[in-house]
Amino acid sequence: MGTGSVQQAQEDFAKARIKANFDIFVSALQMKRRDLLSLYDVKELLKPKTETYIGVKPIEIKKIIGSEGRYQDFNRTFLPKKEMLRSRWQSIDRAHLQYVDLPPVNVYKIGDSYFVRDGNHRVSVAKTRGIEFIDASIVELGSEITPEPGMSMAKLKKMVISYERKRFLKEYPILNEMEISKIMFSAPGRYTEMLHHIEVHKFYLNEKIDVELGFLASADSWYNNVYVPIIKEIRQDKVLSKFPGRTEGDMYMWIIRHWEVLKNKYGDSMTVERATRDLTEKYGLGHWSRIKQKIQLFFSKDI
Repeated sequence: MGTGSVQQAQEDFAKARIKANFDIFVSALQMKRRDLLSLYDVKELLKPKTETYIGVKPIEIKKIIGSEGRYQDFNRTFLPKKEMLRSRWQSIDRAHLQYVDLPPVNVYKIGDSYFVRDGNHRVSVAKTRGIEFIDASIVELGSEITPEPGMSMAKLKKMVISYERKRFLKEYPILNEMEISKIMFSAPGRYTEMLHHIEVHKFYLNEKIDVELGFLASADSWYNNVYVPIIKEIRQDKVLSKFPGRTEGDMYMWIIRHWEVLKNKYGDSMTVERATRDLTEKYGLGHWSRIKQKIQLFFSKDI
């Protein structure tokens, strides 16, 4: 192996690490995360229903947005973040310098984006060298929601929440004409949880009457007799001010959960008002913490 390629690989890695460190510095100044997406987190969020082997094809490196197991080792542009990557990274770089054919990387495909299963170092070296395409063995994951290149987990979560809201209102179009349609959440899975609350409320209502109430009447009753009183308590105690970035719908869900925990601990004498105050005291942010989080939310809203 030529000493020239060894020295060049060492210089290439050193330059890549400098760029990565500078990227970390800029990210800290802008209060923006520039991490690769975790395939595990994305799969948990999107819950793909199918898995299909596509074959080996060249893919655009710029469309690789995440990794299965090495998402903490490289930044969003696949620059190496850790010194421990040096040996493997340089050996791959030397192979490029000596025109050695490397095996295809293994990737998952979701929509038009890719996540590396195996071959993160190869992607990093190719990206650093300005190579636009790389051969990849592709397994496609089927999902109704697809991430886009450059998308962060924050944006992907917003996309999922929007999708869930549209699906919920499409399934129950009559709710579009009711106040219940204005309930908003900042986390995935809440519309399904809200539907469960309505169904439970419907069950208890129908236990007390001879003629069964339908879903619409039960939803209206749940909104006016369960949801609205708790929202009034939230507004009266100015709870949202201690939970920046959250919605009234979020707080309703948290209070209900916390209320159940406290009732199991202290008995049915525990009121929702006491549960609300207890939740706020235990988990609400103080003045300076709220200011810090609001600043972070401001600088991260376009991520």
